[in-house]
Amino acid sequence: MKCLYFLFSFLIMPFAFSQEDSYVISELKINDERPHFSLNYHKNKVYYISYLLNKSGKIKTVSGNPSLTIFEAQIIDGEIVNEAPIVLDSETNITNVSSVLLSPEGTNLYITVTYNNKNKPKGEFNVENFHIEVGEFVTGKGWTNFKVLPFCDPRYSYGHPTFSKDGKTLYFIANIRGGSEAAKGASDIFKVDVLGNNIYGEPKNLGTKINSFSKEMYPFISDDNTLYFASNRPNGFGGFDIYKSKMNIDGNFDKAQKLPEPINSKQDDLSFVIDSKNGTGFFSSKRSGGKGEDDIYYFISTE
Repeated sequence: MKCLYFLFSFLIMPFAFSQEDSYVISELKINDERPHFSLNYHKNKVYYISYLLNKSGKIKTVSGNPSLTIFEAQIIDGEIVNEAPIVLDSETNITNVSSVLLSPEGTNLYITVTYNNKNKPKGEFNVENFHIEVGEFVTGKGWTNFKVLPFCDPRYSYGHPTFSKDGKTLYFIANIRGGSEAAKGASDIFKVDVLGNNIYGEPKNLGTKINSFSKEMYPFISDDNTLYFASNRPNGFGGFDIYKSKMNIDGNFDKAQKLPEPINSKQDDLSFVIDSKNGTGFFSSKRSGGKGEDDIYYFISTE
């Protein structure tokens, strides 16, 4: 299940690290033995992926594997509290979700999943390939009427969507092959224009200033048009590291630079999300000293 674990972050107080750099970090009380990943904001709430629990508090399984679902929680005094799984229409047959994103208006839910018996494409395709679906909320049913985004070719994997702040561009990862826009690594970051009514432009690769011959994952665009993402390219601290790149005036991104310690560690560090207005944010990490498979950390920028 490791390929499903890509997260996001939040806070606690005493357990803090400071080094001769520009960040102070702390772990959250929400962390436990479960993974918490693919975290995203929407207004005053936070959304993330973790194991679904049954009524007795044990991890629910489907076909012998832990079931991953979307949790919604509040942010109060710097902590994630009152978590609860969101309601997915049972008729959707969705049992495992690996990333979550709400549209800027909050009217649509974007998820990364694999195909199931209800929507599997015709012909040959890789059953392990991920794709992006979008659904709507219907009272009495929950989130339902999910549709595969039209640019998702079943021959390839797509995932980890995120919107530009104006909602006009959707960024995501994919391993598209063939043509001038093909991925150079195991997964690259792409973008498409959002044209409305489930109509999108053609995927465009962000190019070599962002992508490498390794894996790029979990893109996020801050309010000041800085792209943050994770990559396991060489010359990092270890595992996946978090990188950033500022969009310049012509709409292209500058060469990506890795963030310093203590944001990055010798283990996987993923899903960096920042509020550029106040210099705080969250990320996920498998670093030693944590409580679970993926823990959420809060950071303050001291720049």
